[in-house]
Amino acid sequence: MSINYEKHIWEGWTVRDFIEALEIRLMYQDFKNRQELKEWCMSEQPYYKKYIPEVVKHFDIIVNYKTDEPWLR
Repeated sequence: MSINYEKHIWEGWTVRDFIEALEIRLMYQDFKNRQELKEWCMSEQPYYKKYIPEVVKHFDIIVNYKTDEPWLR
């Protein structure tokens, strides 16, 4: 799945906006699996508390790259 960073999600917010809002907090997190990452993203996103697959996918790639634990695959 390719990530469309310009996709409109909610009231002018794009995928990129949600990623930028969460990015700085990601480095302080320790996730055991993709479900924990998904739940964290939904709870920490500003204003919009629903699942955004593109946001989770973006951070899933980063977490897998940083930890070298491929729970995404």
